[in-house]
Amino acid sequence: MIQSRKRLVKLAIDLGVGIAFSFFMYIIFPEFKFTGRFVSAAIVFFLAATTSSLVTFSLWRRLERRVFQELDTRFMVKFVDRLRFSYTIDDLIDAIQTVLEHDADASVLYVNKESNYVIYNSPTRIATAPETLEILSRNFPESWSTGFYLIDENLGLVSDFKRARGFFLVYGKLHFYVLCRYMKVFEEQVFRSMLYEFENFQKRTKTITQLSSIAELSKEWDMVAETQMSFLPQDMPEIKGVDVAAYFRPLVNVSGDFYDVIPIDEHRTFFLLGDVSGKGLAAALVMGVIINTVKIIENKEDLPGVIRAIDVAIKSMHLQDKYAVLFIGIVDTKNMKIRYVNASMADPIIVTKAPSGWKIRPLQSSCSLVGIIDLDEIVQEEVPLYRGDIILMASDGVSEVMDDNGVELGDTELYMNTVRNSAHKSARHFVNDIADLVLEYNGDKKLRDDVTMLAAKIEE
Repeated sequence: MIQSRKRLVKLAIDLGVGIAFSFFMYIIFPEFKFTGRFVSAAIVFFLAATTSSLVTFSLWRRLERRVFQELDTRFMVKFVDRLRFSYTIDDLIDAIQTVLEHDADASVLYVNKESNYVIYNSPTRIATAPETLEILSRNFPESWSTGFYLIDENLGLVSDFKRARGFFLVYGKLHFYVLCRYMKVFEEQVFRSMLYEFENFQKRTKTITQLSSIAELSKEWDMVAETQMSFLPQDMPEIKGVDVAAYFRPLVNVSGDFYDVIPIDEHRTFFLLGDVSGKGLAAALVMGVIINTVKIIENKEDLPGVIRAIDVAIKSMHLQDKYAVLFIGIVDTKNMKIRYVNASMADPIIVTKAPSGWKIRPLQSSCSLVGIIDLDEIVQEEVPLYRGDIILMASDGVSEVMDDNGVELGDTELYMNTVRNSAHKSARHFVNDIADLVLEYNGDKKLRDDVTMLAAKIEE
């Protein structure tokens, strides 16, 4: 619907520009004899075409804002937004009741087709009637393909929005039916976003269920650790112009430390390293949700947006006293810079070669703890990079390891000298040197924390 309106707006504007241009052509040089007049007409046409584009863009933006924020489609947009930050069935049901039922006056039937188990149904006549489920089961069996479909007034399949009286989403064996007589007032494109977020919701709940069920039912910590490790990169990606290496040594089988490396395009790469408060199963659960949240975010270039999504994800789990410190950044080898948000990580640094030797530049914290307090404005920083620079991201298990006298490694010149002396090496040898120092500095004592590092060396 909105696309049709856009085409009509553009046609009207283009027609007006064409008429105006023809008028100027006729007035300025009716016989096309003078080059100067032709150039003048060309300039007039260019200005008119530019004005047309600007006016069209402005009208489109106004039209989209009205359709998606003011008219009835806003109810579906609101549900999509709620779905984006739902992590449990309770979250989904709350979104159904407050948005689809209350605001949009719709009835919902959510069914697991594998067992024909009704996960949720609205307290309306049509949603609770046994014949409704029977007809839907007959028309749309469990083998139905994943996607978005329209339903007519007889609960059959229909392709025309004007004749639709509802819709349903399919993901695997899960069918999500929404019955609403006013489908024709909603914009079609919002349902593509809804299907996308519905699929992501199922993936998130599956992640949480896997970790929770293993922890609560089997008590097999090795299985928890194996599941957790599957969220971390098994191999570093090949990145043009950047040498990457990681080091990960959990204190026990499961860890609250996490990291990831995600290429965005040929020149830009997204880096993540963080640490969840506490140890054990709860920390592992939060870690898995954070990694999954980052992976499904489409716009990873919006670093403050990524931080806020992680913050919402942790808070939505309702786990007492759980939060995370983390560092996210995008390394750009074309423009030679790194954009980052440091959410209270103590140790990210850039080691740069200077005429007098290797210099250490700290990447200062620009955001508070994530997942436990209200976030203020999130500041994104940007610093230049140079050929041969090495970026080190490390959890506090590196800097806070103590010697026999209780002195933390991060406070010593020994640590800084090791960083400087190893900066000329490859990323793998660089992190290995620091890991060896950590173990040597700790002596024969048992480590008190996970040790996690991620290094990115800009190739010369």
